[in-house]
Amino acid sequence: MPTLDKIKQKITAAINQILKKNIVKAADLVYPPNSQFGDLSLPCFTVAKELKKSPVATAEFLMSKIKINNIISTTKAIGPYLNFTFNKANLAREVIGEILKIKDNYGTNKSGRNKKVMVEYSNVNTHKEYHVGHLRNICFGNAVAKILRANGYKVISVSYINDLGIHVAKTLWALEKFYKSPHTPFIKGVEKEGSKGYFLGKVYLRACQELAKDELAKGAVSLIMKKIASRQGAEYKLWQKTRTWSMAGFAKIYQELGIKFDRTFYESEYLEPGLDLVAKLYKERFLTKSDGAIIADLDKFNLGVLLFLRSDGTALYPVADLPLARDKFKKYKIDKSIYVVDIRQTLYFKQLFKVLELLGYASTKLGTGKKEMVHLSYEFVKLPSGMMSSRTGQVITYEDLREQIIKKAISETKKRHQDWGDKKIKETANKLAIGAIKFEMIKVNADKIITFDINQALRFDGFTAAYLQYTYARINSIIRKSKVHCRGGTGKSQKSIPPWREKIQNLKLENIKEQQLIIKLAKYPEVVKMAGEKYDPAELAKYLFDLARDFNDYYHSVPVLKAKAETRVARLLLINSINQVIANGLALLGIEVMEEM
Repeated sequence: MPTLDKIKQKITAAINQILKKNIVKAADLVYPPNSQFGDLSLPCFTVAKELKKSPVATAEFLMSKIKINNIISTTKAIGPYLNFTFNKANLAREVIGEILKIKDNYGTNKSGRNKKVMVEYSNVNTHKEYHVGHLRNICFGNAVAKILRANGYKVISVSYINDLGIHVAKTLWALEKFYKSPHTPFIKGVEKEGSKGYFLGKVYLRACQELAKDELAKGAVSLIMKKIASRQGAEYKLWQKTRTWSMAGFAKIYQELGIKFDRTFYESEYLEPGLDLVAKLYKERFLTKSDGAIIADLDKFNLGVLLFLRSDGTALYPVADLPLARDKFKKYKIDKSIYVVDIRQTLYFKQLFKVLELLGYASTKLGTGKKEMVHLSYEFVKLPSGMMSSRTGQVITYEDLREQIIKKAISETKKRHQDWGDKKIKETANKLAIGAIKFEMIKVNADKIITFDINQALRFDGFTAAYLQYTYARINSIIRKSKVHCRGGTGKSQKSIPPWREKIQNLKLENIKEQQLIIKLAKYPEVVKMAGEKYDPAELAKYLFDLARDFNDYYHSVPVLKAKAETRVARLLLINSINQVIANGLALLGIEVMEEM
């Protein structure tokens, strides 16, 4: 159990013993708005009702009675609040000891109780470009999955690929019309295997531009879509061929980002089961016909109409989504299904979830006895010049972005390390670039629009991954210079301190900045838990930035290497603990740390 949780439980146990009732819970304790008031605070309003006293009198009463040895140094009643100040020496021993003992596992908990959760993200379309907007989805989804695992959930990470649909038909139409060559089995414009997925995105863009000028061509696109669905003919073979190009491109991106999925679902594998299910539901009058289209009428739930089949018989998203959702619960026995999809699909998921609820598969409401479904929506990513659009070409593709950001990262690394070889510079630049991409996509809350700016993303002095990675490398450098190894930490060493368990018994950490850092470290497990409960990696990103900033402020004002021997060891143990927490937190965000920068 984390140190702060133990302290809170001891405080509440002591209070409940005074009250002779289990009235106060650990969750009732809050952090005062001003640290001068204390480190923890109990609002006495609820207890006051039980005692039939005023909240102010209740706080005074409890202060006069409570005795907590070795945990709390002082108690203070301020108005209706009873405030507690930690015994800082004891807190330092407990927190640093805990971090150095469990290392990578510091911050993890079992609140998820091993419940099985499926997180679906990276729901991309084949035959289109993979752009900056897609990166927000995959970085957000991956971080949520990692954070849920740290909270004790059994997480299944899955991707759902939309490999059918009107966008595919548009791309194939443009390929046939503008790029097919009679003299070669390959399609013009593709020079190498690795560029084929990227090339398809350019073809899709041209298709949108050409179709905007040619109304008659839309009929040809509709026909291609039907032929693909029939799984026969030249169009179907071309779909199979070009689909592999997109999938190879996605696999390359996932590998570069260090993201792995436990399972990948495809719309094409759920189309036929979906059509059978639609026919069954129509026969049972769950679905109805309107102007030739097959729909679910959800007006009485204020959710409008959900369209399953167009009047020409072509399928829409719910045809495949319905059997997929059903299979998730039946085949994988999950307790919760989480969909990471952008905010534009909010109404659609409300409709889909309502249909699933009416069919008895799941529910968005807790306590119903049914499985839970969650739509994790997020806002758009835009460029400094404005919003992005695949159809107009106003996008930065992943390939273009990665090339630009690595080029800049190489330049920045060379400035700082002119003595490094090309291999080391490239490895460092790649970690900087991937870290920058991921952090920019998750450092703000999901309901906020992101403006992605490459120059800002690679700054070493702001709210960036580079700043956190640099802080980690800086602490490693300090530990190396000390020629002392803090056992249980991350720095390489030439000499070992005697067992740290002995050293932490008498930690000389009396500076106010040190004490603030220890409290910050103690709160890390709570931040991990909160980020999991809120599905919000931004909570963790903000915490890590604050921790790194507090460390840098501390290091500028308090000597570490030049301190007296016993104090130096204590401070090295402290900063080593800070480094462990930075590494742990960045790992949950999918970002690598570096020993040197």
